[in-house]
This record gives sequence, structure tokens and C-alpha cells, in this order.
Amino acid sequence: MTVKSKGITWEQAGARRLERQFLADPAPAATPVADVVAAMRGAHAQVMSAAELSVGVRANGVTRADVRAALWEEGSLIKTYGPRGTVHLLDSRELPLWSAALTAVRTGAGPFPPGVRLSGEQTGEVLAAIGEALTGVCLTVDELGEAIVARTGPWAGERVMPAFQELWPRWRTVLHLAGQSGAACFGPNRGRRTTYTRPPLFTPLPREEALRLLVRRHLHAYGPATPQHFAKWLAASPAWAIELFATLAADGEIEEVLFEGTRAWVAAGDTEFPQGPVRGVRLLPYFDAYGIAAQPRELLFPGPARERALARGQAGNYPVLLLDGVVAGVWHQRRRGRRLTVTVERLGTLTARQERELAEQAERVAGVLEAGAGAELVIGEVTAGAHA
Repeated sequence: MTVKSKGITWEQAGARRLERQFLADPAPAATPVADVVAAMRGAHAQVMSAAELSVGVRANGVTRADVRAALWEEGSLIKTYGPRGTVHLLDSRELPLWSAALTAVRTGAGPFPPGVRLSGEQTGEVLAAIGEALTGVCLTVDELGEAIVARTGPWAGERVMPAFQELWPRWRTVLHLAGQSGAACFGPNRGRRTTYTRPPLFTPLPREEALRLLVRRHLHAYGPATPQHFAKWLAASPAWAIELFATLAADGEIEEVLFEGTRAWVAAGDTEFPQGPVRGVRLLPYFDAYGIAAQPRELLFPGPARERALARGQAGNYPVLLLDGVVAGVWHQRRRGRRLTVTVERLGTLTARQERELAEQAERVAGVLEAGAGAELVIGEVTAGAHA
């Protein structure tokens, strides 16, 4: 049952988000993997096994093999740089939207000092060189670097970018822009080495149209949301997001609602919400889209969850136990041959029903990760630290 209301509670918002994320009820068998990823607004894929798990727990019968097939065989998914300049799996059909919108996002000052950054002209040269070098081939990062320097000059290869206790070449400061603009994406690994290639050619949407559509689709998945929530999801300028929301509101594309006593926004006409909360237990992996994008964060990570499941306020660094739509613990999985050990550290007590559901969820994780002997569930302290 749904209700139409302009005074929306956290439980109502959470219930609708979980439904639209396929976390209340998994997507039916045979649902295209790309449809699940689109509903999430992209699956964070810095840790590929976590992306596979994010998708798999949302769809009946889907395993990591299905995600890989969609990515490397069917081409319905693409692995590239998405929101926040981080690695994501995206629905390939949405590349014209993502490329146009992400390259139009106003992000403010970059993280690198002037001596490391590329000028606007140099950035254009490097992006063009990346697109040329990757057309029709897959290159490792070293091979790509050589091709870029050959097309631009030694300045592009100067090792000035601090990363993982070493210095990377200057051109890598804009690799994420190459992904967002459509000049590059990830190719299949060559052994243990990452490769890059160029995605099939596409025509980006007009930028203004793409930004408007991105806002509406974000609000469909994660609304009600404020401009500040949207900006945080994109690592964008809050002032820019406020201006963008004001424009869409003036044009009647989004509408204001009262969300837990605060002004927030939904897509125009999208004001129906479930009457009650969603009940149930879910195990979400590192950097799951729901844990990162659902706001306000203090309601998603209440009480002790804020200290235990966030890393300096940053979501995604721990896999989380989701109980009735809020974070209630952290967990960790370890593979031993064909069996998966799932350790769950809960931040409160579970009912007998919830413990049974937790065991079922551990088995679901094992199924997605193709651990043929199933899961061993351990309730206890998680000693693994936060993911970098």
C-alpha cells in the first residue's frame, strides 16, 4: 500500500528506496543485469568482487559470472569512471547520459597543486591522445602512458602525481576525465594487469538535458534529497547543485517536499511512498550504492553505527549489515576453498527470525560469489580494518 504525502518520514523514504533498489525484493530471475545496475545508478567497482556482489544480492539467480558476462561478453555493462571520478559499472545504454552529465558537473578545485595539474590545453591534448591510442585495442597503463607521451610530449609522462607511496605520471591526473568523456574505459584484465580500451562510439546527450535527466533519475532512486545530498553523491560543488535544483524547480521538473522536517526534493509527481517500513536483513558489500547515496547519513548510520561502520564519516569502507533499512553492524567474508566464512559483527540483538534471515543472506552471498560449498556464518567481532 502506498500513500501520497508531502510530509515524508525516514521510514517511508527508506522503504521506497529499498523497493526501487531491488533490496526489498530481489529482481525476478531473467531480469537483465544492466537493468539492476541502472536502478542502482551505477555499481561502484573499485573492488570488482564488491560490484559483483552489489548486483547479485539484488537479483534472483545472478552470480558473479552473470555480471562478468554482461560486462565482457554481452557489452550491456561498461566499467569506467563514474560519479565522484571513481570506478563504476554502468548500463552501457546510459553512456550518452553519463558522459554528457559528468563532464558538465562543476567540481571546484582539484586535489592536486598547480605543479602537478595539467592546464586546460594540456588536458585536451591528453584526452585526445588517450582516445586515439585506445581505439580498437586494449593497453596496459604502461603501454598507454608510452602512447600518450609519443603523441603529446615528455611533460605528460613526468612523475609528479603522489599515489600509493610512489609518483605516477602527470597524465594520470585526468584518467578519470577520459573515462567520463568516453575516451576510455576498462578492458579485460591481461593476467593480473589492468587494461584500458575505448568504448563503442556514441553521441552524448546535450549537456543541459543530461544534467536534468541525471537529477530526476537520482531523485527517483534516492529521493527525497537535497541539492547538498546530490552534490555529495557526485563530489560536486554544493552551490552549483543548489543552482541546478532551483532551475529544475522553476521549470516544474522537480517538486519540494518536507522530509523529516527539512526541505527536500522529488521528481515532479513522484510523491507516492509506502505506508510502512521495509523489514528484513541484508548484507551489503564495500561501497554499495545504497550505503553511499542514501541520505541523510545520520539516519542511515544511527547511534553506534556511525562510529563503527563509517571511516571518518565516509560511507562504503566497510561492508554493512542492513536491518530494517538502517545499518546495524559490519561484516567480512573470507574464502576457504569452496566454502565462504561470513563473520557478522552486530551492533545490537537480533530476533530468532532475523538470525534465520541473516543465515539466508550469508548463503546468498556465497551463491553470488560461487562458493560451491556454501557459507559458514560466524557472529562475532570483525577484525578487518576499513578499505582504503
